[in-house]
Order: sequence, then structure tokens, then C-alpha cells
Amino acid sequence: MQSAPHAIRLEPFKVACANCNLRELCLPVGMSVTQMDQLDAIVANRRTVPRGEALYRAGDGFASLFAVRTGFFKTCVSSEDGRDQVTGFQMGGELLGLDGIGTDRHTCDAVALEDANVCVIPYHQLEGLARELSDLQRQFHRIMSREIVRDHGVMLLLGSMRAEERLAAFLLNLTQRLRARGFSGSSLILRMTREEIGSYLGLKLETVSRAFSRFQDDGMLEVRQRHIEILDAPALQKLVNGSSC
Repeated sequence: MQSAPHAIRLEPFKVACANCNLRELCLPVGMSVTQMDQLDAIVANRRTVPRGEALYRAGDGFASLFAVRTGFFKTCVSSEDGRDQVTGFQMGGELLGLDGIGTDRHTCDAVALEDANVCVIPYHQLEGLARELSDLQRQFHRIMSREIVRDHGVMLLLGSMRAEERLAAFLLNLTQRLRARGFSGSSLILRMTREEIGSYLGLKLETVSRAFSRFQDDGMLEVRQRHIEILDAPALQKLVNGSSC
């Protein structure tokens, strides 16, 4: 089912890839100015997605990839009993829509966790340009590989880690990704709810809340609702490393 027509606003693309502060995290890595101009030519629009609205839904036809410029998204699939299972969280500099390449249909929902803005990249035009530009093709393959590695990381979380180890790994990964975007590596505001974190990590809400309380009691975190201050990152890392011993 398509989201309401007014929910997603299409706007003229105003910031070229060459001038985007996320260019080193997105497709144009290593491309020349001329090559980026060619990419700019196919990235004609951007979309504003209000908080709580879907960029696309499972079953929608696949036509474009979306580079997140601002905001946070979650991807999720519906289980047979109607519950949503969160499969990932995406932030600025990351791509959405890769799930639709194989079947020409999206296999999950992509929902904005806050007001967000994405660049629209028509896939067939991107595919044609990638055949001409080896740097672009190489970078696209890197992105696909990164997604596979991330999926493997989630399987490790769900398959071998205890609840507190899963939450510690999640927080460390989140801060690492934020740091790469120029944000603080120790102070963050969670855009997702604890229930959504639990869905992603395969944990109940109560278990996630207990783990946060334990980390605060042990002096690893300071928790003020959704604001998290990481006080002892080495202790969190030690907890994660202990799961592989």
C-alpha cells in the first residue's frame, strides 16, 4: 500500500554531490569533478519525509535508490502475526532501497524516525552510468559489501551474544557511525524507541530497559530518557569482546 501522496514532498535538488558534506560516505567517493557532475545529472530530485511516514512500503515497485541526507530511518518487515520486525536503522550518508534490486519490488518498509531528507537516485540511470565509470561501479560494490557485512554482524548479535552484549555492540556501532559523520562519539540522542531497539536486537522491551539501567548503575552510561552519554566506552567494548572469548 502506498503512503499518502502528501506525506512525501518532492523538491528540486539544490546541493550537488560535490558540495554535499556527506559525499565521502555516499556514492561519489573517489570520483573526479567531471564524474560527479555526471552523477548530479541523474540525481534530479530530493524528497522530504515527515516523521512517522514511509519512504516506501514492502511490495511497492522498485525504481530508485535513496541516499539519506538528513534524519534517521528504520527498515522493518511484518511478521505473520502482524508485528513489525526492525531490520536496520539508517542515517545520513547511507543508502536505502537496496532490498528492491533483486525482484523490482521492495521487501521491507522504510519509515522516517524524524523529519528526513533523501536524494532520489533512479536505479536504471545509475546502473548505466556505473557501466561507464569504473570508480562509481567500484564504490557501489563497496556499499553492497558493507550491507552484507552489516547483516552478518546482526546475525552474530542474535546468535551468540547475551542481552547486555547485544545492547553494548549496538551502542558502540551507532556512536562509530555518528562519529564518522562529524558528531560526538560519546553523546547521542536515540531517534529510535527502546521497543524498536529491542525488535532489532531480538530482545523484549523490559530486557532492553534493564540493560540500560545496568549500564548506568555500572558507570558505563548516563541515561536521561533518549539522551545517552557514554562514560566508559572501553568497558562496553570489553563486554562485547567477552562474547567472542
